[in-house]
Amino acid sequence: MIEVRRVTGLGIEPYLKDLASLRISVFREFPYLYDGSEHYESDYLRSYATSSGGVIVLALDGEKVVGVSTGLPLAEADEAFQTPFREAGIPVEEVFYLGESVLAKEYRGRGIGHRFFDEREAHAEELGYKVTSFCAVERPANHPLCPAAYHSNDVFWTKRGYVKRPELQCRLSWKQVDAEDEVENVLTFRTRG
Repeated sequence: MIEVRRVTGLGIEPYLKDLASLRISVFREFPYLYDGSEHYESDYLRSYATSSGGVIVLALDGEKVVGVSTGLPLAEADEAFQTPFREAGIPVEEVFYLGESVLAKEYRGRGIGHRFFDEREAHAEELGYKVTSFCAVERPANHPLCPAAYHSNDVFWTKRGYVKRPELQCRLSWKQVDAEDEVENVLTFRTRG
């Protein structure tokens, strides 16, 4: 049986190495194509531990970390995530940012993705947030590395009440598996509330 556990603060420290490895593995897949490093990932995840409102939701198979989902107040997120909201006149103090959700392939399709959203949304609500938001990378349907069996999460996100907001976009660069240097990517936000 898979345990889904909400962790805050320094409670994530024992899991950092496993979380970093899982994120690198899953984000190598399409659509992110991320060629990441454990050092960067550990530092990034540590920011959720030090955030006053941060949360990490773990999916555990026994002691093995098989999934992770993150969230924190948008006002505590990187400036790149805040800027589109500020430019649109949306107060960042009113938005809870749902970071990433990653789940090992063999555990997908079991409802864990819904649990990740349930736990993060509940955490945001407990902190008084009415708006939750996240962003996802944009890739063309005919991208050469898109697997034939790939299905986007758009239907899943829409069923959860999230609306795609093309006017809210950010640009982030990262090292990709298909490029020598970092590549700038466009990510579009979805909001609920």
